[in-house]
Amino acid sequence: METAALVAPFTALEFLQDAFLLTGEGPVLSGFNLHPRPKACASLSVLKHHRIHGIRPRRLKAVTPQRSTATDVKEGDELSSTSKPKFHDLAVFGGKAVRLVRFHVDHRDGKQPHFETLGPLMELQDWALDAHWLAGDKRSLLCVAVAHNRALLLDSITGNVLAQRSCLEGCLLYSALLLVHQSWSDAVLVGGTVFNQLVLWKPAGGETERVDPELKAPVERRLLGHSGVIFSIAYLQEKGWLASASDDRSVRVWGVGALGGPEGKCGELNPACLRVLYGHQARVFSVSLSPGNVFSAGEDGACLVWDWAGGGKVVCTLKGHRAGGVRALAVSEGTGDGARWVATGGADGGLRLWRVKASEQGKEKSEDTVTERLTDLKFTGHGSPKVVCMVGEEEEYASWSQSKLVVCTDQGTVYQYSAGQWEMVWKGTPEFQSYCLMETTTVSLKDSTAKMYLCAVGNLSGSIQVFSIACPQCGILLAGGTGKIHSLIWQETKDGIYLLASGSEGLVFRWLVEVEMGENSPSSLSANRLPSFLLPRGAKRWLTAAVRLHSNAQGGLWVCGDRRGSLLLFQDGGTQEHEMVDDRRMDEESGPGGDRKSERGEVADLLLLQPLSCLFGVHGKLGVTSVSEYQGLLYSTGRDGCVRVFRVLPAPEKGNGKSVENKGGLQLEVLRVQRACKGMEWLERVLILESDISAEEEEEEDLGKEFENHYKTKNLSGKLEVTEAREEEESFKREEENHGREARFAIVGFHAVHFVVWDPVRQERLLAVPCGGGHRSWRLWPSLKGVWPGYGALVFIKQGAVVASQPPGGARIGSGKAGRCEGWGLREGVHGRGIGCVCRLGAIAGIDDVKEAEREEERWEIVATGGEDTSLTVLALRPSSGRVEVLSVITDHISSVRTVTAVTRPEGGREGQSLSALLVSAGGRAQMQCYRLLVGWDRRRLVPSCQVIQVASHRLDEQWERRRNRHKTVKTDPETRYMSVVAVDEKTDGCLLAVACSDGAVRLFSVSEVKHQIDLLWETFYHQRCVLSVAACSLQDGKCNKYQLLFSAATDGKIAVWDLTDASSLWAGESSRSPTAPSPSFNVHAHQSGVNSLAVRADKLGHEHGCRVTVASGGDDGQLTVSMIGVQYPNDAPLPEPRVSLQAQIQSGKQLHLHLHSQWHVPLAHASPLTALKLLSPNLVVSTSSDQRVCLWRVGSTDIGHVGALCCHVADAAGLAVWEGKLTEEEEEEDKRKERGRESERETAVCRRSQTGLRVTHQTAARFDKDQKTKNEVEDGEPAEAGRGAGDPVCQTSNERGGETAAERRRQSGADSLGETESEVNTERGVRACWESQEEGGTTGWVLVCGQGLQLLRVPKAEREVGGTLRV
Repeated sequence: METAALVAPFTALEFLQDAFLLTGEGPVLSGFNLHPRPKACASLSVLKHHRIHGIRPRRLKAVTPQRSTATDVKEGDELSSTSKPKFHDLAVFGGKAVRLVRFHVDHRDGKQPHFETLGPLMELQDWALDAHWLAGDKRSLLCVAVAHNRALLLDSITGNVLAQRSCLEGCLLYSALLLVHQSWSDAVLVGGTVFNQLVLWKPAGGETERVDPELKAPVERRLLGHSGVIFSIAYLQEKGWLASASDDRSVRVWGVGALGGPEGKCGELNPACLRVLYGHQARVFSVSLSPGNVFSAGEDGACLVWDWAGGGKVVCTLKGHRAGGVRALAVSEGTGDGARWVATGGADGGLRLWRVKASEQGKEKSEDTVTERLTDLKFTGHGSPKVVCMVGEEEEYASWSQSKLVVCTDQGTVYQYSAGQWEMVWKGTPEFQSYCLMETTTVSLKDSTAKMYLCAVGNLSGSIQVFSIACPQCGILLAGGTGKIHSLIWQETKDGIYLLASGSEGLVFRWLVEVEMGENSPSSLSANRLPSFLLPRGAKRWLTAAVRLHSNAQGGLWVCGDRRGSLLLFQDGGTQEHEMVDDRRMDEESGPGGDRKSERGEVADLLLLQPLSCLFGVHGKLGVTSVSEYQGLLYSTGRDGCVRVFRVLPAPEKGNGKSVENKGGLQLEVLRVQRACKGMEWLERVLILESDISAEEEEEEDLGKEFENHYKTKNLSGKLEVTEAREEEESFKREEENHGREARFAIVGFHAVHFVVWDPVRQERLLAVPCGGGHRSWRLWPSLKGVWPGYGALVFIKQGAVVASQPPGGARIGSGKAGRCEGWGLREGVHGRGIGCVCRLGAIAGIDDVKEAEREEERWEIVATGGEDTSLTVLALRPSSGRVEVLSVITDHISSVRTVTAVTRPEGGREGQSLSALLVSAGGRAQMQCYRLLVGWDRRRLVPSCQVIQVASHRLDEQWERRRNRHKTVKTDPETRYMSVVAVDEKTDGCLLAVACSDGAVRLFSVSEVKHQIDLLWETFYHQRCVLSVAACSLQDGKCNKYQLLFSAATDGKIAVWDLTDASSLWAGESSRSPTAPSPSFNVHAHQSGVNSLAVRADKLGHEHGCRVTVASGGDDGQLTVSMIGVQYPNDAPLPEPRVSLQAQIQSGKQLHLHLHSQWHVPLAHASPLTALKLLSPNLVVSTSSDQRVCLWRVGSTDIGHVGALCCHVADAAGLAVWEGKLTEEEEEEDKRKERGRESERETAVCRRSQTGLRVTHQTAARFDKDQKTKNEVEDGEPAEAGRGAGDPVCQTSNERGGETAAERRRQSGADSLGETESEVNTERGVRACWESQEEGGTTGWVLVCGQGLQLLRVPKAEREVGGTLRV
């Protein structure tokens, strides 16, 4: 096996001369070029199964030319003090290993930067905590600090230990810092002990005398003060400061003076603690020092920048990682302008980079904000400001300083803020006082590049004044009924500018506003009255949001949201329902004004448009706040804390209960619901995140095509030249393919007292302004186009004052993306906490622009993962390059996601470029969610895209709430967890699910996509204890009759087999009876404790001999068990010599007959409980455990063979997904070369397998029911010889049988097996021959392991056939 992709916590970061960033992720060393834009440039696995914890570059003046063990260094590679370095020598350490690596950075030879290992891996006897080069030694000598408070002097060329010394304080260290100058005698070690102390000592001896190297060195200084263990230590020689980060959530800065240097100085005799910095909400993992600042990062996911001169205050907070915290921190030395790079690596596998300027380091910023201090604009008009609007942001190159603010007061006066001055624009009549509404918009004049800013003001009596801000005297007065104007909405379309006014009695008045420019006179306004909308009856009948869709043959479509929380669909023209306005209502609306009476005849002829479709109260009782459209999908927000993604589609002939009946044939359908972060309930709108590939991203794409990471390297030369016509055609195709695909968006709303722009995918704040909370008028710049550019400014009203996050006349913001405050996301995180489950959805093929001519497709594997952070993540993995893309993050679960399964089918369109999957996730609080995932290829970004459609959700306590007489029943335990879920059966509009529950129940659910619901069919508490796993198997006899088997396993180590054939037929509608909970048909005792994972397959034996089901299970006892269960179909001839166990329950003639055929055990398959187990092929089992091993097992006809194992880099492995895929031409050639190289090593591999000490126990059904004492003796291995002599086929691998081949052992085991007829052996061999014949050539196996990260492993065909060498 070999690694194809890895996402693990970043544990080491280091900058090289402000030009490169080096990272350590598992054993992989990667390099990023910081200029001109941050981008990946090199990657190499250097520490095998060890995790990198530190990278120490050698100083340039100390680098001397040396020869590599792998490749000779060319002449002229030496460094000089005047020339730019061609390479950097690095000491990489982690775990119990150290390795030297050379980083080549010279571009003059035309090569990309790359890594080269220098010498072998140096294995140590203790954990390496720090390493440092000896600057004065021409040999490559390293000083290494290890965990037992000891220092080593290593020869990095030979790997020999030249000297070592222990401290008299013989305790464990959690962190260490080496300060080395010229030689070993100058070294000083600062260690953070397990006793919360900092000890300082000299490996070469004390200050007063030289000590015998065999003796332990004394402690020179001891620093006390922390109440927790110390995770990180940093030293700033310029200031003589020593900083320590601790488990007690604090950072302490000590004034220690000069440390190290010539003669190994130990600093001040009594060091003082200068600062105690408290600001983190959890443990602090890393600390770094600069002359003016302290940088710290911790488990709370924040990187804090402390100002030393300001008394130790937090001046900046950098956040960009999910839960799990920041595990690595690096700060560059800084450039001439004082700016520094700050890099953070998270436990979520994310990597973020910030550029902190010197001017920003001294400015205090409130926590989680990316704006300057709030500025009061000093409103000087009459009255109190009530509404604030913004004009001028619509212009293409408009900056924040060019935007104009418009404010309406409670006196009915409109003021404009420009160039730092307030001036009155319009003063209303007395009827506009005490209450008024205002909205502004921009109109593009016909046949002119000029623009006009329009303002609409409404009052209590139904009057609406529309005027131009530049010429307010030329306004017009519109009538919106006789009651209060609740809301005003401007809508700009290609057809013109629409004005909507929501009046009394649910009437929404509409006008089409036109602007006419005179040659010598000011522009004039005109408004054409359109049919009004009539909102459904109910409380709070007024409009809060509206958007007009593109016109169609029947007329324009309007999607609106009202104060009651409903979404409405209206249509202009067509044959929709309508009603005439009666005279009495018009008399009431016309009122005493003569102008209004003159309009009576015109208005009376207008129609009231009824909604075509209504989603009543979907956003709760607090109302809809916004509705927007992007690429064919609609996005709505409300004060219920949810964003709903929905669409307009033709209505079915029979309504589904979600929309009202209509003759227009259209309805609204909600695709999915996206919640914001916890506590963020008041949402205002969504902003589309820019998905266009910027310059730096294009460079990364080009580089990615030329340079693949360390797993595989590809060089693509040349670019495809396309004409302008073809570019337009490609652009049109991309727009068509992206139409209807959900876009990445940010959520705008209020969280407590902050105005927040929230990214739901990255789970981070993009902007936060302390405005005081909701219930205020506000405007965000720039947001009119509905796109978030990465920066912004907020204007709002607070306590009668107009406040801005930045003054319009101040410094310009948003001048470039390079200065964006949230930094660069070099790697996007996956899950902040552990990944508990994974499921493969399928693969799609994408074509990029470079390969368009050759039509070569790149395969992307689509997987879904669920984690302890309560989120579901849809990922796209590119095995050829190791690239991982986050397609979607779903946060609907209220507790951890424990299990996930999917039913996949190809989607219409081009073959291989799209797929559709029904995804079901379940976990804590007995919650289940079901989604339809539509995965396609995004030709714009050249990555897969995913559209999530929410099908249904279910919770057991909700089911209890709907029951009658529920007070007489016991409510479902709220702590019930769904442990495992499997699809038993499927059909076009849904599936049948079996769920294992922690309350001891096995439950059967049906999912209906048409009805959008999940129903509980039956439940049984047969196990009477926690059910850990379920698996399903589908059988088919010679008459094409289908049967469904369900396997469930609990904490007692037993596996129950259920016949769900009747339940499946009832669910499919073939019978009118209601399904009832069946009894298990069969029981198998497989483990001594809980069964964590099941894998099942069925093999046909013939038309008259039924079939055989193989059940592989892994348990808490670390044992791997494979059980063979014989199945006889109804009315079939009985199996020859059936071995029916006493546990077998013979059913009626219409049901299956089951019996245990044989069973094998591997008692110590793993050193810890097996957590996941899958079948990669009909005879190959993959297992994993928290011991971080992935094992391959070959299931034979008479035994289980151990193929090999690999130490993966994922801690706490909990989930597993396996599949087989086709090989690319390059992969196939590589496999053939490796297979030829293994021909001579196969006998050695067999011997190696025989020496592993694994004991395999084989039991037939005849021995299965013997007493427990005999069984324990067989498992202990004592009576193995006696058992074999008595005819029990018990095979134990040992050195005595090491010379036998696997085939000989199988023949011997088959000969010793009593009761197994020759016909059965031939049948089994025939089945296996059939498997081999069906196996397609050119296939490879894939294994995806998830836990604290994820790792994709490739299993070549040669390794699946014969145990081969497994590589990291």
